Amino acid sequence: MKIATFNCNSIRSRIGIVLDWLAAHSPDILCLQETKVQDEEFPAEAFNRQGWQVAYQGEKAYNGVALVSKKKADEVSVGLDEAPKDPARLIHARFGKLHVVNTYVPQGRDIESPMYAYKLHWFARLKAYMARRFTPVDRVLWCGDLNVARLPIDVSHPENKANHVCYHIAVRKALEEVLAFGFTDLFREQNPDLADYSFYDYRVPFDPENKHGWRIDYILATPPLAEKCTQAAIDIRARMLPKPSDHTPLYAVLKR
Repeated sequence: MKIATFNCNSIRSRIGIVLDWLAAHSPDILCLQETKVQDEEFPAEAFNRQGWQVAYQGEKAYNGVALVSKKKADEVSVGLDEAPKDPARLIHARFGKLHVVNTYVPQGRDIESPMYAYKLHWFARLKAYMARRFTPVDRVLWCGDLNVARLPIDVSHPENKANHVCYHIAVRKALEEVLAFGFTDLFREQNPDLADYSFYDYRVPFDPENKHGWRIDYILATPPLAEKCTQAAIDIRARMLPKPSDHTPLYAVLKR
């Protein structure tokens, strides 16, 4: 089973890149973030024509999440289940006993901004959501753009990032508290010493031979799935295409 995640930074702008990646890699499930389109304008037919099922929640110009799959989900739900009602940042799908939670975590803007406090609270609410819906023995994959680099190895020049909203100690702790539910970071588990990144800021010249970026996209798994993982990798090639997203796909392979 192959699972992938990709912040496409506008599905309508990147539809060709996404469909080509699906055709080349044939994942069982692809989680998309920052689709930036309201539901009535989501290009579902483009996926359906190529045999893919798709579920989504979006809004105009911002946020947005989607799940693309070979098989239709048995159940789909959106949001964190409780007030306040959030923008389109979480979608959950069940495929038999497999649960996939796809999240686009708030970025936070600045550590003095109310949006950073909202980001920390969002992680706390997500922790409660996981505990309310699942147990660590359930087959759960949590994927998406989490807007946090967990470790120094996960960002270039971490010594300069202490006060960045995606590396600040408080948000790293908030992420770890959700992971403590029982999630394993599949990329880091498979590549303990590899400095590789899934996000490359448009404002920084992109050089695949001298990478300056962040690993802020994740595929996380509960123990029954984590023990089946045989590979996890970041596909840098999508970032090298014309008019790319500032993110690039991450995928993991699990034994069935």
